[in-house]
Amino acid sequence: MRLSTFSDYCLRVLMYLAQHTDRLSTIGEIARVHDISGNHLTKVVHQLGRAGYIETLRGKGGGMRLARAPRDICLGEVLRQTETDFALVECFGRDSHCFMEGACQLQAVLGEALVAMFRVLDAYTLADLLRPTEASTRVLAFVRKADRDGDDVGR
Repeated sequence: MRLSTFSDYCLRVLMYLAQHTDRLSTIGEIARVHDISGNHLTKVVHQLGRAGYIETLRGKGGGMRLARAPRDICLGEVLRQTETDFALVECFGRDSHCFMEGACQLQAVLGEALVAMFRVLDAYTLADLLRPTEASTRVLAFVRKADRDGDDVGR
């Protein structure tokens, strides 16, 4: 299974906002830091706002921030909101045409794996993704310096 680009971008936005709780952030700055289309991020931000993960403020000086504390944002919950299809194989879907359905154990095994994956994801919050490591500390220092200097990170 591979997460959609949409879910990946949702997690990136949430992580960015959790790292910048002292101020409002903009779609433009997140797009620049991650080298992602601003138009695509607009859709991501809209969905995150509708789901209650972020608050957006319009107008001059506007931006966005987390609507909840990072410790209150469960990763499994976010992915259930942002992923549209957990049918790992055809027989998970409603219109399955597998001639082995009912006789094959693959559906049961993959179903168990999916449950296990969400059990793990449900044990972690956005706050867990923010625990500093040596590498993340270096990257964040670089991004913050680029933000102060007005540099385009990653370009």
